[in-house]
Amino acid sequence: MTERKGLEKVAAIYEDAARRVPRPRDLVTRASFPYAPPTVPLTVEPRRDEPTLGAHYDSDWARRMPARYGRFLLTEGVLRPVIAGLAQPERRGLDRLADLDGPAIFAANHHSHLDAGLLITSLPEPHRHQVFAGAAADYFFDTRTKATASALFLNAIPIERTKVTRRSAEQAAELLDRGWSMVIFPEGGRSPDGWGQPFRGGAAYLSIRCGVPIVPIHLAGTGRILPKGKNRPKPGRTVVTFGKPLFPTDGERSQAMADRLEQAVAALADEATSDWYSARRRAAAGQTPSLGSPTEGAWRRAWALSAQRKRPRTPTKPWPDLG
Repeated sequence: MTERKGLEKVAAIYEDAARRVPRPRDLVTRASFPYAPPTVPLTVEPRRDEPTLGAHYDSDWARRMPARYGRFLLTEGVLRPVIAGLAQPERRGLDRLADLDGPAIFAANHHSHLDAGLLITSLPEPHRHQVFAGAAADYFFDTRTKATASALFLNAIPIERTKVTRRSAEQAAELLDRGWSMVIFPEGGRSPDGWGQPFRGGAAYLSIRCGVPIVPIHLAGTGRILPKGKNRPKPGRTVVTFGKPLFPTDGERSQAMADRLEQAVAALADEATSDWYSARRRAAAGQTPSLGSPTEGAWRRAWALSAQRKRPRTPTKPWPDLG
C-alpha cells in the first residue's frame, strides 16, 4: 500500500512538470512577428484573404500566347479526334455563317458535359481558335485542377449560373469588345430529363450591350452519349445545326431577345428531327414544337421524349413542288 502511494506521488510530480513545460503551439503563440502572425489593433479591421476559385478565378493567363499555342494543339490534336470518335458529329447550316464577320455569341441548348467540346470543335475558322466559353463557376471552377483544365482546354471564364454578376458580365463584355467570340448555354445548366429549360437573359444582355449577334445552335444526341448523372460516355451520333445570326433590335430588352433566341433554337430542333421545309412551314405558322416538356407528369414527359427521339425523318422533299 505504501509502495502504491509512492508511485502515485511520483506520477503526480511528472504530470505537474509536464504541465509547466510549454507546448510548441504555445511557443509560436508567444513568439513575436515575423515568427507569428502580427497583431491587429482593435480599431483596424483584419484583412481578409481574397478567394481565388469559383467566380473569382483569374483565367487571363489562358489567353496569353503560350496557353493559346497549347490550346491550339490540344484542340486539333486531342479534342477534335476524341469528339469525332465519341460523338460522330454531323454539322448542318454552316452556310448560314458565311457572312458572319467579327465576334459573335454562339448559344446552344445544353444536355451534356460533351456539349462545350462538341460546339467549339464544330465552329468554323477563325472562330474556333478565337472563342471563350462561359462555364458554371460552382462546378468547373470549384477546385484548382478543374479550373486550370477548364481555362486551358475551353478558354473558359467563370459564370454565375444563378444570376449575371457584375464581375462575370464585365469580363465577358471586355473579351467580346476585344474580338473574342463566346460559347454559352442560356439554359444555365444541363437538362435533368432530356427536355429543354427556359432560356435566361445573359446571352441576350451581352449581345445588346456589346452590339454583337447571337448564333442559335441546336445540339442533338449528346444527352444519349453522356447524360446528366453519368460518368462513362456511350459513343453515338450527334447533329449540330447552326441557325442564322440574330441581331438585337432598337430598344429590345434582354428577356425579349432571349425568348426570340429560344424560339430560333426550337425551330432548329424541329429542322433536325424532320426537314428544312416542314420546319420552316411550322415556324411561319407559329406551330414550332417547344423545347420544353409537357406539363402532365413525369411519365408523360418520358414517353413524349422517347417518341420524339424515335420519330422517323419525314420522307418528303426538302423543297416544295412548284410545278
